[in-house]
Amino acid sequence: MKAEAPALPSPDEVSAARAQAMAILEGLDRTLYGQKELTRLVLVGALARGHVLLEGLPGLGKTELVKALATLLGLTFKRLQFTPDLLPGDVTGGHMLEEENGRRRLVFHPGPVFTNVLLADEINRASPKTQSALLEAMQERRVTVLGETRALPHPFWVLATQNPIELEGTYPLPEAQLDRFLFKVEVQGVGREALQAILNERSWGKPPELTTVADAASLDRLFGVVDRIHLPKAVAAYIARLVDATHPKSDLAPSTVKTYVRYGASPRAAIAIAESGRAHALLAGKPNVGFDDVRAVMGSALGHRLVLDYRARLDGIGGRDVAKAVLDSVGEIEESLPREVSGAR
Repeated sequence: MKAEAPALPSPDEVSAARAQAMAILEGLDRTLYGQKELTRLVLVGALARGHVLLEGLPGLGKTELVKALATLLGLTFKRLQFTPDLLPGDVTGGHMLEEENGRRRLVFHPGPVFTNVLLADEINRASPKTQSALLEAMQERRVTVLGETRALPHPFWVLATQNPIELEGTYPLPEAQLDRFLFKVEVQGVGREALQAILNERSWGKPPELTTVADAASLDRLFGVVDRIHLPKAVAAYIARLVDATHPKSDLAPSTVKTYVRYGASPRAAIAIAESGRAHALLAGKPNVGFDDVRAVMGSALGHRLVLDYRARLDGIGGRDVAKAVLDSVGEIEESLPREVSGAR
């Protein structure tokens, strides 16, 4: 039996949800000057309940941005500094032997992953074994220790950072873990005007005091509206063609894909584009996803999911470059001949 589609949100619901989302965005923009694209993408990722990988040099405000998001949403926040000696148990928690009334027993002590917002700082400095401790948490929102599974708080996000230029003593994230991140966002430096504003308005760069603009109930309502944003069939087909075009053997693949891509994106990439497109549409006050919403999230949702050939590194081609080439080559509307014509020989 086919399940009924959820009812579309009313104009009043969309308006109220957008107003709350914009209040959150305004707080993020107050925290980071001159980073409007970054703050919008982070908020879109949060509304889509996806994890975000922030790549940028130290000192650009990545930590303050994550802390601000947790404060504005009224959520718990923990920061975990990833280092080469960090162990999986330092992430998930573990059992400790305790004595009570003369009896000894193993008691589970939750790790920092048991929070709403986890900042995994410099995630690529930890060993692959420790990085993999986050895989179940990121995908299933739960952790399993000694055969016992425990659910994580709701909602749960991982916002991870990494330095793009330091390679010594780091471990590149495996493709399976990169695929768990909804977005990979490049954090750029700010211009002169933003720097001047920071110097004039903030002693030692201290960010402003923020007040919470959401609670658990209003956040669930906000998520509910995002989930009910309509994804038209034409837009879904556009997303499908975009993802298909990342595979070198596809007839839609541009020359950039055929030259530089070894393996294209998975179905999870299509889901990520669709769900983040819904969140982006809400920020625009729309009840449905448009082609412009897909284009806005495409680079951040797709670039890190591609496995590139060695020639890409030699030629300075990255995942976002490939995503842009795909966007430029795939039309919004499928161009195909009528069936009676295409079947003729």
